[in-house]
Amino acid sequence: MSFPARTALTWRAGLIGLLAALCAAGPAAAGGAEAALETVADVDLDRYMGRWHQIALLPNRFQAMCAADTTATYSRLPDGRVRVVNACRDDGGTLQRAEGVARLNDTYDDPARLEVRFAPAWLGFLPFVWGDYWILALEPDYSAVLVGAPDRDYLWVLARTPRIPRETYERLLDVARRQGFDVTALRLERPDAVSAPPDATH
Repeated sequence: MSFPARTALTWRAGLIGLLAALCAAGPAAAGGAEAALETVADVDLDRYMGRWHQIALLPNRFQAMCAADTTATYSRLPDGRVRVVNACRDDGGTLQRAEGVARLNDTYDDPARLEVRFAPAWLGFLPFVWGDYWILALEPDYSAVLVGAPDRDYLWVLARTPRIPRETYERLLDVARRQGFDVTALRLERPDAVSAPPDATH
């Protein structure tokens, strides 16, 4: 995942933007704006660690070079933060990687509302190099997750496997829809990323 001008320097030179760098303008202001996003309660970050495959996303220019095999891999760092490695293959089959770090957002102190940085560590003191990573829905067995940004311009469906059941996908989309995302604009990672219903005819 990725974000706009505030992190443009992060993704130059062909680095991909994936799950962990979301652009957030913060909760929408009152008066004509959408309600604040609701996040998942009681996220266990240790269970959340590991590799996630991109199932679908709202297209963004930071992942424009990604053609296949888009993943995000998370692991704990000794200081309690999270190492983030985003990867994908471009049109030529070359693997593109970007490494960053995630931390709890001090504003919320909520493991479902992280912030991620891909800019150099020495720029970490600058607020605008951090992007919000909000967990909006999570399967009980941690097999699939919905991640979005407060401005609703960014949304991802991720899973532990490259393909998920149709019912799981629809369940996550229903959460996104109810929270004000344009799910009609979602693009699947590949045509078979979501399995057909059991009774589907061919």
